[in-house]
Amino acid sequence: MRRVVTLYQSTVGKKAMMAVSGIVLFGFVLAHMVGNLKMLFGRNEEGVYAMDAYAEFLRDVGYPLVPHEGVLWIARLVLLAAVGIHILAAVQLSQRSRAARGAAYKKQQPLSFSYASRTMRWGGVIIALFIVYHIAHLTTGQAHADFVKGEVYRNFVVAFQNPLVFAFYLVAQTALCFHLFHGVWSVFQTLGANHPRYNHLRRPFAVGYALVVFVGFMLPPVLVVTGMLTL
Repeated sequence: MRRVVTLYQSTVGKKAMMAVSGIVLFGFVLAHMVGNLKMLFGRNEEGVYAMDAYAEFLRDVGYPLVPHEGVLWIARLVLLAAVGIHILAAVQLSQRSRAARGAAYKKQQPLSFSYASRTMRWGGVIIALFIVYHIAHLTTGQAHADFVKGEVYRNFVVAFQNPLVFAFYLVAQTALCFHLFHGVWSVFQTLGANHPRYNHLRRPFAVGYALVVFVGFMLPPVLVVTGMLTL
């Protein structure tokens, strides 16, 4: 345990923890995006919206071996821990970086490095705010004008009929896209996956991953706004 604490206190350890927690979050984002695409499948043969059936499946995973929503809550706690570690490591690394560079050196840092740093920092803030709003909006319903518990498809369609909600979602997904690009690209280097044979693939992979997630998340709201997804 002491070695783990010592490792985390080092810059290398913080970067590794940030990378590992980032991988957990990358996986969740991809899975969540794929799940959201259930919005496109309408009703099943029983007359139930595919999105509602999928949401019920998530609540019932592992039942009756585990309590109703038990696996879902375990996943939520793991994600919460990953988010906490990711944010804490990011803040601490940023503080160390500023302290090490100093004001004079900071003015001389490359434009591309400065742009990437600002994108990750402010993108992270936007994403964090969006997560809080998104949970209150489509999970618990406090931020939803006409929330009906259990009716995920309906709540989604009603929500994105509001242009302001769509605009905020677009801004958040754009921030997520940039964050994923820089994060995925950085993970390879942080975890030592750095070799001339495949280094040239890192950037295309990061771009492709970020774009797939962006398009996947934005497709259902766009279809709602254009009237192709309705109640």
